[in-house]
Amino acid sequence: MEGRDPAAALEANLGALGIGPGAELVVAFSGGADSLALLALLAQLPDGVRPAVEAIHVDHGLRPESAQEAAAALALARALGVRARVLRVDVSGRGGVEEAARKARYRALARAAGGRPVATAHTLDDQAETVLLRLARGAGLRGVSGMRASATVAGARIVRPLLQVRRAALRAVVDRLGLRPIEDPTNADRRFARNRLRAEVIPALEAIAPGSVRAIARFAALAAEDEAYLA
Repeated sequence: MEGRDPAAALEANLGALGIGPGAELVVAFSGGADSLALLALLAQLPDGVRPAVEAIHVDHGLRPESAQEAAAALALARALGVRARVLRVDVSGRGGVEEAARKARYRALARAAGGRPVATAHTLDDQAETVLLRLARGAGLRGVSGMRASATVAGARIVRPLLQVRRAALRAVVDRLGLRPIEDPTNADRRFARNRLRAEVIPALEAIAPGSVRAIARFAALAAEDEAYLA
């Protein structure tokens, strides 16, 4: 399914995840290109397929412009005809700011979802990055199997219907529709491990062995099968 059109992949994966027409679905919506493409694709699904979607933007309050970006995210979602709201969270706790923000975000989404599944716009590229980071940190078979299409996080069911789609394909969706995503400057900050991996390591791997991102994602899928068998 890696080479399929994002809209076709989304429709097929929603069915595989048991999310049918009219089903309630929350979308974790940053307003960035990936989540904007996911929301736009959901809004364009035929009536006989489209779930009832609510977009939720989590404002971590880590930068002065976060409130302005939250308002822009609301406007983007509503322009697509999707219900939307903002949740503001306090980012604190042990570990780095990235991990603290992630935990606060998922806790807030789980509470707001109230039992509804929460869709994220994780892509094939995100999967490859996750596997490489975990390998670098010495993860075992479970860790290197990467993200799952459906998982429980903070008590909520998290679904990833675009996990087999390349990030560039989602950017193409946004460009084709003439949408302007919210650009988070922290995504370009190479002090963060994932950003540095994305900007430096992945391009180097693709230069050495074209198709590396897809190959790493296939490895994750095989590891998940092995881990399930051994379990």
